[in-house]
Amino acid sequence: MQDAVKNLLLVLVTLFPIVDPLGGSPFFLALTREYSPEERKALSWRIAINSFFLLVATYFVGTYVLAFFGISLPVVQVGGGLIVIATGWTLLKQRDDEKQEVQKTVQPQDSIRRAFYPLTLPLTVGPGSISAAITLGANAAHHHAYHPLTILAALIGLVLIAISILLCYGFADRVARILGATGMTVITQLSSFFLVCIGVQIAWNGIKALLESMTLHVG
Repeated sequence: MQDAVKNLLLVLVTLFPIVDPLGGSPFFLALTREYSPEERKALSWRIAINSFFLLVATYFVGTYVLAFFGISLPVVQVGGGLIVIATGWTLLKQRDDEKQEVQKTVQPQDSIRRAFYPLTLPLTVGPGSISAAITLGANAAHHHAYHPLTILAALIGLVLIAISILLCYGFADRVARILGATGMTVITQLSSFFLVCIGVQIAWNGIKALLESMTLHVG
């Protein structure tokens, strides 16, 4: 039970800052500015569902993909950590440019087709989220061999993340009014900084494991 709780918290603490639905809500609001509130809420439902299934597939299937290609967990940690760092750094330094680029790709039409790309992927669940989910799934399989409680805990964590996406996107206009432009800027910048820190930690865990394996082989 304790391991399941730890896994639940690990999923939330790792993926929530990377998915960052609160930080992504200003972009979602800007990209759907010509939608009605009802259309925006319906779109947020689709994005939340898409994000949930994408993260679930990545979390549980990613381990077997790694095994098929013969990729070790430390290597995934290093690669995923570097991607997370790059994502966070890009958001820190070029957030306005990124916003303009995504705005050019989305038009207020055919919202069902647009719900997956680019609103779900890569705006909500990007390379950093996918890499982190693969790492978490591989780590859980390695330590717990997918115990039923571990699976349930992971699913609960992913459901909570999907709910946070639904709430933040569905009420993006209200959140923006409450926090104001300055508040939203502070939140997005802080989230980007934490994203860089998480990426460094993930990469360091992988580097340390690789160095330890080298030491064992040399010894």
